[in-house]
Amino acid sequence: MGETDGKQGGKRDGRQAGDGAGEQAGDGATEQFGGEADGSGDRAGERSGDRVRRRSGLTRRRALLIGGGAVVAAGAAAVAAREELAHWWWRLPGNGKPRKEGEVDFRGAEWAAASPANYRQANRPDDYPIDRVVIHVVQGSFATALKVFRDPFHEASAHYVVRGDGHIAQAVRELDVAFHAGNRGYNERSVGIEHEGYVDRPESFTDALYAASARLTAGVCRRYGFPADREHVIGHVEVPGTDHTDPGPHWDWDRYLRLVNAELRTPPAKSA
Repeated sequence: MGETDGKQGGKRDGRQAGDGAGEQAGDGATEQFGGEADGSGDRAGERSGDRVRRRSGLTRRRALLIGGGAVVAAGAAAVAAREELAHWWWRLPGNGKPRKEGEVDFRGAEWAAASPANYRQANRPDDYPIDRVVIHVVQGSFATALKVFRDPFHEASAHYVVRGDGHIAQAVRELDVAFHAGNRGYNERSVGIEHEGYVDRPESFTDALYAASARLTAGVCRRYGFPADREHVIGHVEVPGTDHTDPGPHWDWDRYLRLVNAELRTPPAKSA
């Protein structure tokens, strides 16, 4: 567990995209202007210019393609910079969404706050869209999970923990980025759900645990508008770069997704 992001990752990517765009734009401009110069003057000059362009491998069509590539690269760099600015805008004082101490995103969940060292405050889905649920298994008890999430030196947390009897605790708001997937991009786009138990003990996965977790995942899917399928509801083992194996071979994916989709077909309960 833990977030493998370095805080400057987004800036670093933005600079690389911008540098690449600048290099390509410079090359394209030089070659295009060179082509125009070679093509000026009388017919003899045109023939001479044609020979130069053939020797250099530069044609008017190729120059246009190079110039077009520079425009595309510059556009991609601009999009990346705009996205990074949007992420930072939400972190400025006064721009964040209203928060209440102890407020939960899943009705009936117990609030059990993780240490702020184990997640990153954000304003999802406005700064980072959410389109995944990542399923975890604690390799221990419900109480153990909440205890380590409160430890500032643990460097990991999940949004929710589900107990064997179906009780649910929320440790991190869905607004925020919990360090649960071991992959920065997946952390930013997902909600992480831990489950009490052990990957090698199928008895850990009780009927109550499956049912409660399915209601929880259905609520996440409904809130952010993505389907409950194996592309969008995944195990920790499926996150790129992870060395984890949970939820393991005894997690019944077919049963779980049937339960989640059944919940999605049920009209959501009205707030009191």
